[in-house]
Amino acid sequence: MKVIELLSPAKNRESGEAAINHGADAVYIGGSRFGAREAAGNSFTDIELLCEYAHRYYAKVYLTLNTILCDSELEQARKMLVRAYNIGCDAVIVQDMALLEMDLPPIPLFASTQTDNYLPEKVKFLQDVGFERVILARELSLQQIAEIRKSTTVELESFVHGSVCVSYSGRCYLSEVLSGRSANRGCCAQLCRLPFDLYDDKGVKIVGGKHLLSIKDLNMSGYLENLIAAGVTSFKIEGRLKDIAYVKNITAYYRKCIDKILSKSDGYKKSSSGNVDLFFEPDVEKSFSRGFTTYFAEGRTQGLNAGTAKSLGKFCGTVESINKRSFVMDNADSLVNGDGICFFDSSGKLFGVRVNSVNENTITPLSMANISTGTKIFRNSDRLFDKKLAGKSAVRKIHANVSIEISESVIRIKANDGDGVDVDIVIPHSSEKTIDSDKMQKTIIEQFGKTGNDIFDFRIECSDCEYFFPISVINEWRRQLIRFLTVERQARYKRKESKIVPSDIAYIADEVDFTANVSNSLAERFYRRHRVWKIEKSVESGIVPKRLMYNRYCIKFELGMCPVKQDAPQSGDLFLRYADKKLKLIFDCKKCEMSLKFF
Repeated sequence: MKVIELLSPAKNRESGEAAINHGADAVYIGGSRFGAREAAGNSFTDIELLCEYAHRYYAKVYLTLNTILCDSELEQARKMLVRAYNIGCDAVIVQDMALLEMDLPPIPLFASTQTDNYLPEKVKFLQDVGFERVILARELSLQQIAEIRKSTTVELESFVHGSVCVSYSGRCYLSEVLSGRSANRGCCAQLCRLPFDLYDDKGVKIVGGKHLLSIKDLNMSGYLENLIAAGVTSFKIEGRLKDIAYVKNITAYYRKCIDKILSKSDGYKKSSSGNVDLFFEPDVEKSFSRGFTTYFAEGRTQGLNAGTAKSLGKFCGTVESINKRSFVMDNADSLVNGDGICFFDSSGKLFGVRVNSVNENTITPLSMANISTGTKIFRNSDRLFDKKLAGKSAVRKIHANVSIEISESVIRIKANDGDGVDVDIVIPHSSEKTIDSDKMQKTIIEQFGKTGNDIFDFRIECSDCEYFFPISVINEWRRQLIRFLTVERQARYKRKESKIVPSDIAYIADEVDFTANVSNSLAERFYRRHRVWKIEKSVESGIVPKRLMYNRYCIKFELGMCPVKQDAPQSGDLFLRYADKKLKLIFDCKKCEMSLKFF
């Protein structure tokens, strides 16, 4: 049986619980330090409470401790990892190999995507040194993932939705060099989302003021079965900086997609318990996105560029005519007063405006600036949808079969929750006989069905009842059953344990450059133990990088200028400019890769 996991982001405890309620099998969350999203830190008290909540549903919590560390931080990082184990975290996501040189509790370690998990040989190495899971590079095709699966047995996790780094994960130093904010230290300035000018080597501007490095958001919802076939068992939603409405909507959407797949095959099952009832219809186009792409799932394609750094939203229709204060659109049925709309003007710049009123297909926005006939209108803020998500938008219940047998002197209540957890409660009674046994039986069934905010949904069978019981007594039986069943579930929950055993397995190369992100003595010791004889320090240690960014995404190909795949004429050097910053583009056509160099 293949276990499939839906993994959602948690900015905080509230967001994590919402993800669980909307169908996540696991969530990942940052601690107070050393998470790759510096602005999404949490106390261990909140993380412990999130663990307790998640484990009720046999869902998991993973701590992100995936920045690189300097020597002065190693002990604090170790203590954080120990505490993560002690409070119930199920695994820790890490980047820095220094952690494998420490004496740690038996908590599974996951290799963050920042460890450059692109080659089968690299993933196999990470498996052999003790990682329980490897989080794959976003740039991989389905075929490449399948090749990794053939070479390994380690769990494979793949991003399926959310923002995409234009650079290979962990191989971007643009933010560190140009702003002093290191992506590998959790504080990326996202300079790749800025508008750039593109020049040739003669100083001629080819493109002006465009978001040439800003990639559309990933949406692999149509490829989940392909990913399973390729060997992926954990589907990850990006977004630890996203709001709770985003987490609810996107988690619920992927829960529905995955459940549809699971229902078609006896060979798959989800990794947690409970069924979700939604009070809204999830729609990924109604949450933040810059448009969608499947990136390199089926190889290189054009159309990866978003053209913006902001949320685009859902396409609504095209402007047919305009007047002084309003415009007529070919399809305005879905728009309502208070919605936010956006559009690209004739120069390709994105503008946004609030809708003041809607009268059939006539839209009156707050401003008509830059709107013209033929403009394509997108809705990036749906007022009614947002209102639904702001309230109670889902409930998650664990189905349990309950049998109630009533005899002359005892009540016997048996329950089974479907996860192999059974309870058997015997309650003595000395009640008098009832004058209406059918009504009493019906009352018992009704009262046991009122589980309210508890995690269980009882399916009840009750024997004939010849005795009278007050509703308050019946309610106490129900509460007692819920307590017993909850305690027994918690006692049965077992975390997977995994202990790193040091080895001298050879690394895939005998030298590593600055992209290995070695920033402390223990990480250096790790590589030396694995037979690496030449180790270059990290950029954060003061090394000047040879390249600022490594990309599979190629601006030449995106613009139709590739001399290899598009038969375009050979061009000279190309440069990106933003303000006083000038970057040289380097093209390795044999590898079909692009990189940026400070110029």
